[in-house]
Amino acid sequence: MQNKGFIKVFSIILTLISLFYLSFTIVGRQYNKKADQYANGDLALKNQYLDSLSTEKVYLNYTLKQVRAKEIGLGLDLKGGMNVILEIDAAQVLASLANTDDPQFNQALRETIVQNRRGSSSDFITLFRQNYERIAPEGRLANIYSITMGDRVRPTATNDEVIAILRNELTSVANNSFNVLATRIDRFGVVAPNIQKLDRAERILVELPGITEPERVRNLLQGSANLEFWKTYNVSELAAYFNEMNARSSEYAMAQRSAQATTDTTTAETEAEEDAIAGDSLLQGDSLSLPLFEEEGEKIVINKSFVEYFNEPYFAMGGAAGPVVGTVSKLDTAEVNFLLNRYKDIFPADVRFKWGFKPIDQRETYFQLFALKGDGSKRGPALDGDVVTNARADQGQQGSAWEVNMTMNSSGASRWATITGAEIGKAIAIVLDGYVYSAPNVNQRIDGGRSNITGNFTPQEAQDLENVLKSGKMQAGVRIVQEDVVGPSLGQEAIRDGFISFVIALAVLFIFTCMLYGFIPGMVINGALLLNFFFTLGALAAFQAVLTLPGIAGMILSLAMAVDANVLINERIKEELAAGKTLRRALEDGYKNAFSAIFDSNLTTIITGIILAIFGVGAIRGFAITLIIGIAVSFLTAVFITRLVYESRLSKDKWLHLTFNTGFSKAIFKEYSFDFIHNSKKVLIAIGVFVVVSVISLFTLGLNSGIDFTGGRNYIVRFDQPVRVSDVENALNPYLNESVRAITIGSSNQVRISTNYMIEEEGAGVEDQLRDLLGQGLKEFITPGKTIDDHIQSSQKVGPSIAEDMIRNAFLALFIALVCMGIYILSRFRNWGFSVGTVAALSIDTFAVVGLYSLLWKVMPFSMEMDQTFVAAILTIVGYSINDKVVVFDRVREYRQLYPKRGLRELFNDSMNATLARTINTGLSTILVIICILIFGGDAVRSFVFAMLIGVVVGTITSLFVASPVAYKLMLNQQDKKKLDK
Repeated sequence: MQNKGFIKVFSIILTLISLFYLSFTIVGRQYNKKADQYANGDLALKNQYLDSLSTEKVYLNYTLKQVRAKEIGLGLDLKGGMNVILEIDAAQVLASLANTDDPQFNQALRETIVQNRRGSSSDFITLFRQNYERIAPEGRLANIYSITMGDRVRPTATNDEVIAILRNELTSVANNSFNVLATRIDRFGVVAPNIQKLDRAERILVELPGITEPERVRNLLQGSANLEFWKTYNVSELAAYFNEMNARSSEYAMAQRSAQATTDTTTAETEAEEDAIAGDSLLQGDSLSLPLFEEEGEKIVINKSFVEYFNEPYFAMGGAAGPVVGTVSKLDTAEVNFLLNRYKDIFPADVRFKWGFKPIDQRETYFQLFALKGDGSKRGPALDGDVVTNARADQGQQGSAWEVNMTMNSSGASRWATITGAEIGKAIAIVLDGYVYSAPNVNQRIDGGRSNITGNFTPQEAQDLENVLKSGKMQAGVRIVQEDVVGPSLGQEAIRDGFISFVIALAVLFIFTCMLYGFIPGMVINGALLLNFFFTLGALAAFQAVLTLPGIAGMILSLAMAVDANVLINERIKEELAAGKTLRRALEDGYKNAFSAIFDSNLTTIITGIILAIFGVGAIRGFAITLIIGIAVSFLTAVFITRLVYESRLSKDKWLHLTFNTGFSKAIFKEYSFDFIHNSKKVLIAIGVFVVVSVISLFTLGLNSGIDFTGGRNYIVRFDQPVRVSDVENALNPYLNESVRAITIGSSNQVRISTNYMIEEEGAGVEDQLRDLLGQGLKEFITPGKTIDDHIQSSQKVGPSIAEDMIRNAFLALFIALVCMGIYILSRFRNWGFSVGTVAALSIDTFAVVGLYSLLWKVMPFSMEMDQTFVAAILTIVGYSINDKVVVFDRVREYRQLYPKRGLRELFNDSMNATLARTINTGLSTILVIICILIFGGDAVRSFVFAMLIGVVVGTITSLFVASPVAYKLMLNQQDKKKLDK
């Protein structure tokens, strides 16, 4: 074999890389285990323990935070993750549409903000209307909104009509935010998020799997991508103002301490003042205060002067220059915000104070405060970020810190040149979502509209910033109103069952390969499979992927294809040995002759994966990337590493008597001489009948659409004792038509129950009926003397997590993948008959799964929902099935070159008979794995695995009786046409 040295070096490097990245998962799991032991089930205590160590270096000069970021994440279905409810800033939407100083309007808006934040069952617009009509009984909203929304709001419109229009506007803004969030999260990494609209227009549910950096997620979700460029003050220009503020704040702190020491009097006046400040801040009427690490409702106590809150008070230092006021501990930012708001009248009207976006020290404690200068009559930014047309993360010159390069449109470029020309020698602050990312000094006028955002970014931070800017600006800000840790949707029992079934399946597969080819060749295959699994996990760790059930499907498919590649090689070696060649020669020719079939089949599957990765989102993209990695690794292990093992042993005169045969394989596999072409007519008729029956079933029985596609209702239910989600699901299934999902949320005695039962029905009675059914199903879990209503904490109606455009994109990706595979096969096999045969067979494979799901979902003893895993199963089947077709066609191509005078029918039959042993061996090994998982894997994965079983069986049939006969018929017609032309 050529390039042995390169293969050895590459394998060693890949092994070391895999070990390096997998080691972070091992270390992270160890610290997670320590946290569990320390917390003893208390989630808050566990997070506190991990947070306390987050900036400590624990492994290879990496902090615990960095170690946890490099772990292989597990998805919502396997581990759970972060459950977040986001709320669109409805106040900002209503205020921006009104653009009014009407005091009654603003008072109603402020009161609505306070009510909404305290919690209410009514949505924001309903609360606003109630408050406005109470404050202004004769007030008409049309007088406010007809000025700025004259094309939609008539001056004579009633309040009902205006409210309906405002609801539409808020829904439009919510849809924009939903799409922007979906794009951001999809670019965030290889994850399988769950994003759903809630019944309140301004709220969105987001679930992100395997999150180890909640703060990064919060920044990602809450940022509105509001990019601004601000002029700045030199801190020395504000020295006199800071001196006065320091004196007044010192007096205030002394008075506070004195009052606290003498008596514990009422603080109603102070609270009223703080409420007013909060109201102004929420309405964005004043940019002085930017809350950072300030808890909502937290009582702020001032016990020292302004300057004493600073670690480095640059404003009080002689000779200080630049826009940085000083550095403040994150524990003191709330107090600094309070004082800046309280004494804002001291400063010039155009001063705006904003915090830096990231801490400046390694322990992530201190933040910079910047002094910005408002521009123009509105005293706002000098330039808005909507002029930015593109953004790209890149490393600075000579390997410096990462930055983000921006390109502006023509009007932005012109304005930017004017600003930078006027501010030479001063700093321009680049602000995103209210935080200063950097404030570089302007050295010269910048023409052309190109500029950089610098800020000592890590690669991850730079990519996140590029992601946020590219995803687009939200039309309104969002805030997190609820945040929980959710348990795995599959449940711990299902995960345990799945792990056990996977181990059993591997053991059965290992035994089967040894029975087929003998102990030594079988163990070589098994070693290659384990190495394939190791390399795949290492690559996933390197990419910081999140492993989900669809991702595991991709790994299973890549393992199946690794088995197939090894079986293909071993069968060719057996053929060469049967032809009388020596073992060394048979090995060499076996690997050489099997190479083209393995290469073509793997490459067609990788093409599928690339198309799905480009066009798919969420679970589909996760499946595709895992598949691509697995296929690339399986090609390395099967084609090169196993050959190195054999050649190494043979060079030492070991393994010289291998036959690649056993008594078992001799007993069941003999010479075949089936006439597949002749018998294909009967099979095609049977397939035609099945297609007709399936079409009828789809129109009558339909498919069991899961919550992913239909949406449903979520109920947060808290019991008085811990419960298992599988017990909850089993108890409710008879009452809710087998359409139930339950996951742990927050603690072991609290679950979220999701169902799409009666989702199409409307009316007040539907909710009551569903609660009654929940009560009947969960009666054994309900505390005596209580009702189900006492246990239900909240209920929400949610939209589908798989939107219509996602479904459309998935099928578009599948269609494009089929076309690309057809084009590739045409280029490799030089006849479009092969392409048509392949696409026809794959179409039947896909439709067979859909048809059988429609026919069987009401009679099978397990759930057969059409959900994200169902889509993943279909993709897996396509990837697996293409293998069979390519292997047969590769043998046809080989025989046409070896036997040019042999008839076409005989060529096809001989090719299929020659590869039949490989087809049976690969099919049997895959089916054995599937059956083991089907039996031992638990209910949660049975639907997915059953779809795989259908696909493997049908795919094998279509390879023999559809793909090849169709190709044969088309090629025969081509031959006949050539004869007539002559």
